[in-house]
Amino acid sequence: MKRVVVTGMGMINALGHDKESSFKAICEGECGIDRITIFDPSTQSAQIAGEVKDFNPETVMDPKEVKKADRFIQLGIKAAQEAMEDANFPEDFNKERFGIDAASGIGGLPSIEKNSIILETKGPRRISPFFIPGALVNMLGGFITIDHGLQGPNLSAVTACAAGTHAISEAAKTIICGGADQMLVVAAESAISGVGIGGFASMKALSTRNDDPKHASRPFDADRDGFVMGEGAAALVLEEYDAAVARGARIYAELIGFGESGDANHITTPSLEGPLRAMKAALSMAGNPKVDYVNAHGTSTPTNDKNETAALKIAFGGKENCPPVSSTKGQTGHCLGAAGGIEAVVSIMAMRDGIIPPTINYVTPDENCDLDIVPNVARKADLNIVMSNSFGFGGTNGVVIFKKI
Repeated sequence: MKRVVVTGMGMINALGHDKESSFKAICEGECGIDRITIFDPSTQSAQIAGEVKDFNPETVMDPKEVKKADRFIQLGIKAAQEAMEDANFPEDFNKERFGIDAASGIGGLPSIEKNSIILETKGPRRISPFFIPGALVNMLGGFITIDHGLQGPNLSAVTACAAGTHAISEAAKTIICGGADQMLVVAAESAISGVGIGGFASMKALSTRNDDPKHASRPFDADRDGFVMGEGAAALVLEEYDAAVARGARIYAELIGFGESGDANHITTPSLEGPLRAMKAALSMAGNPKVDYVNAHGTSTPTNDKNETAALKIAFGGKENCPPVSSTKGQTGHCLGAAGGIEAVVSIMAMRDGIIPPTINYVTPDENCDLDIVPNVARKADLNIVMSNSFGFGGTNGVVIFKKI
């Protein structure tokens, strides 16, 4: 079977506009969550989020094109540009053998909200002609393939909070099956809008710790009260191993296992068994290796964190066999469909630098979340194999495992 490696990465989130600055901040335990400024949240029960601050889309797009793309696309373009530059392809690379798998859980929700208001207040003739093409999830891939001239498979994953992770595994399958030599995975989300926050809040899914935003997202802590929405994007260049070696590419990691599963249980409440099956499938594909670190889905919701802990114990044959686990959503917020991409990049960088990012805001232990979650302070460690988990509404689960080369 063809081997798939990572040769380029990019990332933007509430803590930085590039992978190096944001990863450094994550490891230092900084928190990018604060009161929402994108819109007036004063009527909302949840008024905090992990916003990307001071981002000017005109730095990555022609100013005339900005109005044609929702913010999630703009963030995705930024991450993709960093990853492609990082991968350092020659100018004459074979664009027909280079594809994309784009991912977003919701897509252009702010554009949908904005144009719905225009419809009701000004009528259908005032709806922007750029609305539909600027809001579609697959237009993330559309804009980016045009930017870089990528003419291979143009795919999209729209599987809620597992979308970024599924895009990685689907892109890998494309390479393994011979459909492309390289695939650019881009996961992006920007759903911090009135209807986005209001919708999740109506489900009681969000933290309402509005008076203490820096400590609101607290994965695995006994006093967690819901997730905090974040926004951002990440990109990974996946490449067939022999092709990467032939061009002298720098290889960050090899993707040695991935697993996918469905809960078939409930549209929003996660199960234990579904995530467990995805973990077991990824571990089996990887040859059941010794995993040195797990970047958990770890949303700071009561049910997920408890279930994920229990599933990890079973997957690794008991608490005593579980590797160190941490969730970085306390730092970035939960970036929904972008989370899997961002956390894959974080996991690979952790392996590169030999450091496990901390689970911040861990104050009160929960007997149901009794793993080594690397509380509050990053930990130096020799990491050779890392795993990243993502689980989404609809009972959709994805797990990826990377190995240092």
